[in-house]
Amino acid sequence: MRGHDWINTALPDELIVEIFRCLDSKISRDACSLVCRRWLKLERLSRTTLRIGATGSPDLFVQLLARRFVNVRNVHIDERLAISISLHPRRRRRKEAMRLPYHATDNTGAEGALESSCLSDAGLFALSVGFPNLEKLSLIWCSNISSHGLTTLAEKCKFLKSLDLQGCYVGDQGVAAVGEFCKQLEDVNLRFCEGLTDTGLVALAHGCGKALKAFGIAACAKITDVSLEAVGVHCTYLETLSLDSEVIHNKGVLSVAQGCPHLKVLKLQCMNVTDEALVAVGSLCPSLELLALYSFQEFTDKGLRAIGIGCKKLKNLTLSDCYFLSDMGLEAVAAGCKELTHLEVNGCHNIGTMGLESIARSCIQLTELALLYCQKIANSGLLGVGQSCKFLQALHLVDCSKIGDEAICGIAKGCTNLKKLHIRRCYEIGNAGIIAIGENCKFLTDLSLRFCDRVGDEALIAIGKGCSLHQLNVSGCHRIGDVGIAAIARGCPQLSYLDVSVLENLGDMAMAELGEGCPLLKDVVLSHCHQITDAGIMHLVKWCTMLESCHMVYCPGISAAGVATVVSSCPSIKKILVEKWKVSERTKRRAGSVISYLCVDL
Repeated sequence: MRGHDWINTALPDELIVEIFRCLDSKISRDACSLVCRRWLKLERLSRTTLRIGATGSPDLFVQLLARRFVNVRNVHIDERLAISISLHPRRRRRKEAMRLPYHATDNTGAEGALESSCLSDAGLFALSVGFPNLEKLSLIWCSNISSHGLTTLAEKCKFLKSLDLQGCYVGDQGVAAVGEFCKQLEDVNLRFCEGLTDTGLVALAHGCGKALKAFGIAACAKITDVSLEAVGVHCTYLETLSLDSEVIHNKGVLSVAQGCPHLKVLKLQCMNVTDEALVAVGSLCPSLELLALYSFQEFTDKGLRAIGIGCKKLKNLTLSDCYFLSDMGLEAVAAGCKELTHLEVNGCHNIGTMGLESIARSCIQLTELALLYCQKIANSGLLGVGQSCKFLQALHLVDCSKIGDEAICGIAKGCTNLKKLHIRRCYEIGNAGIIAIGENCKFLTDLSLRFCDRVGDEALIAIGKGCSLHQLNVSGCHRIGDVGIAAIARGCPQLSYLDVSVLENLGDMAMAELGEGCPLLKDVVLSHCHQITDAGIMHLVKWCTMLESCHMVYCPGISAAGVATVVSSCPSIKKILVEKWKVSERTKRRAGSVISYLCVDL
């Protein structure tokens, strides 16, 4: 019957709430909440997560959200973000009204205004009162909170399981209170918490050590081996340790290895830790699955051999700027860690072709490989990967001067499941290798060829015929022009991200082809494209109405009219990067909040 409400009269509140919880997108939830007052109220009850950026009055904002979303379990506050992420569509005047009391009564000058835009202890109190069943809390760079506010929160939110205090200047008293009251805490991140000392960390480990599974710390100059010794004693079920410190030595890492046999993830950037600690990890942590070593001047093949012998379950290995590691260490890992699926070698100048060949022979389950600044690895290393590692899905190459088309052809023919290929400044790779990728890797969706100056239109024609890309970056490939991008437009209708910056031969024809062929395009980078004009921009945005970001600095053919065209044609636009003088006053009034300026006074 027309005009009859079949849903609200038939379905109880509990069933409607359950339906809302099954919705997989925020847009769908917001749309449902606008149907009627009942749905708005029930949709709020179904929300379990809040994400908040910087606001003009964060304490008041938190109080408002706490009243409206009473069943929230997860709260993420990140003051690095320039705008607040609201969970419900709000009109501009309501936002201004909410901020008005702060701005109208602010007589404290710039310093007071700055403080009012940062979450304070009052905001933490509002969180603890409004969400007593809170389970996960992230406070990223909330520099205005203190131990007092954290203590209040800990006393009321005793079900807390995850706490991220990255960049918060809290002291020992607050962290100790978390250990005392939050006995279910499993995950804690204290990166860049410069106010902490061993006193707070020891109390935290003693208080909630039996539940703690993940622990992260970085750039805390007052945290020494004493804290890690406490972790080793009390946190026997620890599975993840991320450590970046200049004051930690072998003693602390040894304590963790001895006391935490269930360790699965270990990330270390500690300049004073040596092979002794890594040997202990290899012999005492057989469950280790991920190992990342950054900027080590003391590690040698001896430590890596211990990992190969003892850590048979290792699946993910990252070696970054470890100058004294060589092929022998990588060969030991290959011999012992047959389950390895992810390998990254970054700036380890003594690792070469032989090490990679040993990985290829032994680790046939490899799915992701990254070789960055590896000047000693030649074609034969990647040829081995192509022959043995049939499950490879992602390959990253940066500044590998000895790798050329022969290696890429080998990857293309052997690794037909490849989905992601990122290459940057590998000057021996040209059309032949990329054409082979297009002919053989039908599942490729993400292709990046930054500053590969031997790659031209012929390569993109093959990619357009053989692959359905979602993301493409050909920045700095000066041989690519309208013909290559047009081929992508015709063959890749699912394309959502495109970077064609610094392509001086690219013109309006390619923009027209993209507009007609890629309606799902959301992000486009056109900077330093001298041949693109306002006409090309008009053709692009005529059909690409879902565009969210557009970078077009140093494009002399694009004027204020082109910028205005993007603003008026793309209702979803969130960011435009352009020179300031190309933005008219009318465009500023209409979309000033989404326009960014790279160079103000050009």
